[in-house]
Amino acid sequence: MMTELTPLAISVLALLNERPMHAYEMYQLLLSRQNNRIVKVRPGSLYHTVERLAGQQYVRAIGTERAGNRPERTTYEITPEGNDALTRRVESGLENFVYEYPQFPVVLSEAHNLEADDAVLRLRRRAEDLDRWLTDVDEAIVLARASGVPERYWMAADYVRGQLRAERAWLATTFERIESKDLEWLSRKTPSTTG
Repeated sequence: MMTELTPLAISVLALLNERPMHAYEMYQLLLSRQNNRIVKVRPGSLYHTVERLAGQQYVRAIGTERAGNRPERTTYEITPEGNDALTRRVESGLENFVYEYPQFPVVLSEAHNLEADDAVLRLRRRAEDLDRWLTDVDEAIVLARASGVPERYWMAADYVRGQLRAERAWLATTFERIESKDLEWLSRKTPSTTG
């Protein structure tokens, strides 16, 4: 049975499907492509992921080099098994919806524990954060287009933009409904202290 690939493992295999490279190069490339907007990328977790993929024989070391005083860097390539695992994971990920249990619906379901004004303030702050993310994503898309990068390589950015816009619109409607009292909001009850 195939081990489930994490989002970072998918990214690593996809990079190695382009060409062999060392882990630090993968890290830099993920950041330069702004993949850290869709995958949690940290150097330690990336190195751990590469080691785990090597243990699963999805990648293999093909050489080690040292440049100046820098640490040795091992270059990896994807194996046929790794290519197969990547292909199967992309196929299943595209066709099967999996609810990923994001945190926001959890805290949203408990927002009634705040006073209405406080809830609106925090929803507005979230909307401001989303506006910043939307600006960043829009700029990345403009840059990709201007650089002649084919859309198939950055269509995830367009998907993220659609999600952000939808959430931003929902937030605006929701805090307006709370403020207009169209969405009923009870005052928060503070727990009594009995002694």
